[in-house]
Amino acid sequence: MSVDEIAAPAAASELERVLLQHRVEQFLYGEAQLLDHWHWGSWLELFAEDILYWMPVRKNRLRRQRDQDEVPQGIEVAHFYDNLESLRMRVNQMHSGTHWAEDPPSRCRHLVTNVIVTPRGESGSATADSAEYDVSSNFLLYRNRLESETDIWAGERRDLLRTTPTGFEIAKRTILLDQNVVQSKNLSVLF
Repeated sequence: MSVDEIAAPAAASELERVLLQHRVEQFLYGEAQLLDHWHWGSWLELFAEDILYWMPVRKNRLRRQRDQDEVPQGIEVAHFYDNLESLRMRVNQMHSGTHWAEDPPSRCRHLVTNVIVTPRGESGSATADSAEYDVSSNFLLYRNRLESETDIWAGERRDLLRTTPTGFEIAKRTILLDQNVVQSKNLSVLF
């Protein structure tokens, strides 16, 4: 067996990993563009029927507590704790023209970076037939509302993506704001 024959499976595996990374990033960038261009209905179609979309309230932790999980195990308090139906109600409200906090609609820019894709499953390999992926990404969400209101939110999103015949769907999204106290007048935008 030649060196090339030994290296070929590793090279194919690396290529699959790179292609998966690219596909996931393009999916997240496309999602951001839908939100930035007020295509909330199309955005909603990216979610699975059993979606859990939530943003827990963060707590300050002492240095000695930093190894504890940032995401609470039970729901204490959350800014958002939505399923598909409550997300649909949010989107319908945005389309209604009677959503006072979003009329006129905010101008938003969703920036997504530091995307890390981890295949679920026992092997942990990034193959095309893997069904689910844990995806961690950082975000920066800039919003300008009315004439002079500006909000900036930064944080991490932890998504569970599933493969479907048409691409990916978001099965779970946990939004971890870096801000401990939200000082915005409202959280009427979608993350």
